This record gives sequence, C-alpha cells and structure tokens, in this order.
Amino acid sequence: MGAEPIKIGVSGPFTGGSAPMGVSMRDGVKLAVAEINTKGGVLGRQLQIVERDDEAKPERGVQIAQELINKEKVVATVGYINTTVALASQRFYQDARIPVMNNVATGSVITKQFAAKPENYVFRNSANDTIQSAMIVEEAVTRRGFKKVAILADSTSYGQLGREDLEKALAAKGVKPVAVEKYNLKDVDMTPQLLKAKGGGAEVVLTYGIGPELAQIANGMEKLNWKVPMIGSWTLAMANFIDNAGKNAEGTRMPQTFIQEADSPRRKAFIDAYVKTYNPPAGRMPSAVSAAQGYDSVYLLAAAIKQAGSTDGPKVRAALEDLNERIEGVVATYSKPYSKTDHEAIDFNNTRFGEVRGGRVVVAK
Repeated sequence: MGAEPIKIGVSGPFTGGSAPMGVSMRDGVKLAVAEINTKGGVLGRQLQIVERDDEAKPERGVQIAQELINKEKVVATVGYINTTVALASQRFYQDARIPVMNNVATGSVITKQFAAKPENYVFRNSANDTIQSAMIVEEAVTRRGFKKVAILADSTSYGQLGREDLEKALAAKGVKPVAVEKYNLKDVDMTPQLLKAKGGGAEVVLTYGIGPELAQIANGMEKLNWKVPMIGSWTLAMANFIDNAGKNAEGTRMPQTFIQEADSPRRKAFIDAYVKTYNPPAGRMPSAVSAAQGYDSVYLLAAAIKQAGSTDGPKVRAALEDLNERIEGVVATYSKPYSKTDHEAIDFNNTRFGEVRGGRVVVAK
C-alpha cells in the first residue's frame, strides 16, 4: 500500500456565466498537480484534488466547504472565483484551521475577513480590487486625461465592493463620477444605465462585472451609436466577454496578472501544456489569468506543506506566512509572498494592462 494521498479541495463555478474563470482555474490546478505528482508528489505522497462546482452561488459554496472539510478531509482548498461565494464559505476553513487559497476572487475584504483573529487561514494569489481600481483610475484619469467618468457595476458583492474601491480611487484624484449605475446578472439591456452615463457626458466607462453582462454594455453602446473607451477590472479578459462583444470589445483595457503570451520559457511551457492538454477553441484559454493563478496556487501550497513537513493546518499556515523556498510561478516568481500580517501574494509589480485586440488579450502598449 502506498502512502495516503494529500487531498486538496478545488471549489469554483464550472457551469454558468462565471464558468470560463472556474474551468480555466481548475485546469491550471490540474496541470500543476500532474507536474508535482510526476516528480514524486509532496512528502512522498501524491496530491489528489477533490473538485466541486459551486455554480457561483454562495449557498452552494457553503455546502461544498462543509463537505470538503468534514467528509473529504481536505488539508487545504484552492479556488473561489466569486467574491460573494468566498465571503460566505471561507469561514468554515477559518473555524477548522485549514488554509484556503483564493486564486481568482479579488474583493479587497477577502483576506481581511478574519485578519483580527490570532490566526488567519485565508490567503490569496490574485490582484485584489484595491490594486485594480487604483490602476484603472490611473489609466483613465492620469494617463489618458479623462475628466468625466461613469461607473457601471453589477449588483453582486464583487461589483459593489469594486465600485466602492473605484469611487475611493477617483476621489483621491479629485474626480466625482458623472454616473454610477448598477445592473443585475443576466440583464440583457443596459440602455437605461448607458443613457445616464451618456447624458452625464461620460468620456469613459469604468466597469466591474463578469463577461456576459460586460458584453451587453459594449453592445449597448454600439446600439446607442455612442463609443467611448471601456476600462474595467480583469474580467474584461474573459472569453465570454470578448466573443459576445465581438468588434465592440476591441480596445477594451483591464489589469492582468497573466497574458497568454510566451514571454518567458516558464510561461511558454505552461501555455503549451495547457493548449495541448485542453485544446481550447482557437488555442485561447477561456480565462488565462484564472488558469495561471490556479496553477501557481498549487505550487505555493505544495511548498508550504513541504516546508511544514506536515499537512496539519496550523503548520501549513505558519509555513505559508514564512516561505523559505523561492517559487518560480507563471504569474510571478514568489519570494516570501506572505507574512503573518499580509496574506496577499500579488501587488502592483505583478500586474500590468491588457488590451483586447483581434479577439485576444495582448499587452497594452
């Protein structure tokens, strides 16, 4: 009998509007697990993932967290795409003293939810919304000189917390938006919101939402014969935004931690492995950021388990907070990515602007 495998939970939306992010994240995780297992695993044991579709629903995320902890006995979980799901579910990991690695969700409050506790089990390796909102505003107001700004954000925690971060970043530059509009998931007509933005004289639209509704914004602007730039959070890179918006997506800009360009041997190997294994349409990852961050999250976790010499939750948490090994990921090379008081691995240095060009995201010039 071989040693028992080390079980790691993977929780994300593998169906529905958020699926491009969830599936890409899961597939990135699987690539990392396969690579680590081929090299002998961790502590002489194979990694085994236990994946669950949370459908981007908080109540489903809560059920899954309890199942992974109590029934599957996972030693950690990676995932969470949707801020709303993360905030509802990660308390169970905190209570069970099991690390949870948010590898896609970006709500600024996620890693602060239990920051006041003596031990915080919530970590992240995605660019939080404080970073993204500052970058979006810098691009729109400082770099491109727009004075009249509109914000369109969805009604979820993700959209509304992102909107708050945008408004704070704008206020710091002395800019008050001419329109701040909300919409719901599955809305197909953004005309009322866009008319308010247009009526206010907006020169740029800043967005916080996910692919399907972001496409409705871009297509709605076309219907109104009103074309101003769209600059928004990283989700403007989602395949279901780019494909549904078509030519109306062209030129859209968003912060990215990873762009599907083979600009280093490590990234080239990862992109080649992903495309060969999963054969995505036109060779384009549905959400390159999610795939890359999913991949890196496993390497960070594996390094912590190895350093701890154990799968015990408190020991793995302590190792994450003081990682000795330098980890060459595909988003970044991580050197002491976390500390006891800082559970964010990504900062401004790891994030740059992407732009939609010809149906793909490329580095913005």
